[in-house]
Amino acid sequence: MPQPVIASVGASPLGRTDLPGRDLFSVALAEAFDELPDPADIVEAVYVGNQSESYEHQIMYGTLLAEWAGLRYVPAERVEGCAAAGALALRHAVKDVRNGEHEAVLACGVEKMTSAGTSGATDALSAAFDRAIEQRSGITAPSQYALLGQRYLHETDATERDLAEIAVKNHANAARNPRAQFPKEIDVATVLESDPVAPPLKLYDCAPVGDGAAAVLVTTAELAADLDRPQVRVAGSGAAANNIAVAERNMTDIAGARIAAETAYEEAGIDATAVDIAEVHDAFTVCEALLAEAAGFAPTGTGYQSYLPPAERADGWTDVQLSPSGGLKARGHPIGATGLLQALEAYEQLTGAADDRAVEGAETALLLNEGGVADAVTVGHVLTTAEAP
Repeated sequence: MPQPVIASVGASPLGRTDLPGRDLFSVALAEAFDELPDPADIVEAVYVGNQSESYEHQIMYGTLLAEWAGLRYVPAERVEGCAAAGALALRHAVKDVRNGEHEAVLACGVEKMTSAGTSGATDALSAAFDRAIEQRSGITAPSQYALLGQRYLHETDATERDLAEIAVKNHANAARNPRAQFPKEIDVATVLESDPVAPPLKLYDCAPVGDGAAAVLVTTAELAADLDRPQVRVAGSGAAANNIAVAERNMTDIAGARIAAETAYEEAGIDATAVDIAEVHDAFTVCEALLAEAAGFAPTGTGYQSYLPPAERADGWTDVQLSPSGGLKARGHPIGATGLLQALEAYEQLTGAADDRAVEGAETALLLNEGGVADAVTVGHVLTTAEAP
């Protein structure tokens, strides 16, 4: 069975840009294929993560980006799973290579969120909620995650200051990331004194709206070697969907994310203690706390300690470093591209290209990308430079 690897990555600028989605993709593609043959000479299929057609009134993103990459007559599909769309595109690419269906597949993601303005982005994101139960109540993404935040603070020893410390940590990481939308450090007071959005969440607890694209080349280990590219093995992949409505599930036990991570671990032949770095879906600061627990890094009720150095965390925590990119919170969250930006960060960390933000000795990474609220759908991937067992 072929071993799928990531052999190259690229991304556009993140944030508010003048570029339409197709041009954001072109920038990401150009970086990914710098010093490589033309995509038409390598790529045999394309998967595109894209959350909503409402931003640019555009569907058929698979066909569009295949055309924009100079590809003709290849399978090309748009993949939708709200904010998990990018990771789903990566998962499909990995499966194609592992199954021997294709030797090289382009997984990409794009979103032009700013074209719709704040109200348009709010409406597009709200489409991920249950129409009958939630949307008609006027619920928004921040208010949904505020429910999770309120419940988490009620059930654990976490405080609003702890959530603020997660934001501070991720901004500090982003300050060393040249790709970040907000490459600047902040302090706890800035977070706690920022405007309330949906208590307990404040402005600096929330990931920004932004534009962006990412491209990841998934291929075989043999082709990556022929191309003379650093390669990172995709050792495990998992996915799980929970009920779409928050009212129908436990708000602090993110079971779908736990199952997605455990499936990826099992396929990779590891457990949580083997993970050196993790890019988790911190669309809101409470998400990092919840996902640290779901991924098996932290005992229940202690995930909020993710901002602390490993030696200062509660007993039972692993030594994992979370969101070295700055996470969605500060690196940016262009919805359809987010899961692939996680893969880009892991690739750069594991191949020695992360420069000042490099986590020393990192060999294995976990990616957790959510769609909808919390674990409405979660995709997990284990990436590693370690030899296959």
